Amino acid sequence: MSFSDTPLAVGQTLALAIEYNGSQFHGWQRQGGTDQTVQAALENALSQIANHDVRVACAGRTDAGVHATSQVVSFKAPVERSLKAWTIGSNAVLPPTVRVHWASSVPDEFHARFSATHRTYRYLWCVLEVRPTTLLKQVTWTRNALCWEAMHEAAQALLGEQDFSAFRAASCQSNTPFREVRSVSVICQGPFVIMEIQANAFLHHMVRNIAGSLSLVGRGIKPLDWISELLQGKDRKVAADTAPPDGLYLTGVAYPSKYQLPDAVGGPIFLP
Repeated sequence: MSFSDTPLAVGQTLALAIEYNGSQFHGWQRQGGTDQTVQAALENALSQIANHDVRVACAGRTDAGVHATSQVVSFKAPVERSLKAWTIGSNAVLPPTVRVHWASSVPDEFHARFSATHRTYRYLWCVLEVRPTTLLKQVTWTRNALCWEAMHEAAQALLGEQDFSAFRAASCQSNTPFREVRSVSVICQGPFVIMEIQANAFLHHMVRNIAGSLSLVGRGIKPLDWISELLQGKDRKVAADTAPPDGLYLTGVAYPSKYQLPDAVGGPIFLP
């Protein structure tokens, strides 16, 4: 992708696509007492390019250890800089675990979070007898066989707009437990079992809690209709433990076509 050298006006709203390896970060959001967050790393880099403080809004706040191939952020440019400066320039000062893939000028009303129509996450299990060192913190390793067909069938109970209290973290601050899951699938690719789920939005820990419960179905510990029972029961204490963050990736954020944003960024080879 080529980037324009033409400076953009002060106050122009920009959208950026960010990829990051979350294993060394305490999550996306800035926190008191630590700058070891993705947001802090990105804002520090953008502020260096602008020689001015820059603060961004993101499409979805990921937890500690969670990765992203297509996080989207937005901010208003405090100075005149080109799209090339916001991308290539930022990457020159960002840590190697964070990258800006594209930048695009958008209308003033655009907001990375509130303008999004849906988000897509993938969760990866690696089923091998021995834990692979080269994928450390990139996948959730298990030596227990997972029946992905059973997981896929059970996951279809998640479709539609429903109360997801059974998969909601106690710390979730959302005003409502209702979310609309538009698609969900579980496939197998070599030693990897991959769940992909798309929804209008997600509750805190929702994907990891779903992954934890589906893994029990895949191991044969719970029956196929257990996910449906959990949804109906609305009791988080009855569902499985929260799955580790290592295998979770934010892989896409969709926006209305009027914004003409570039396509989502691709991921590693085991993210088809």
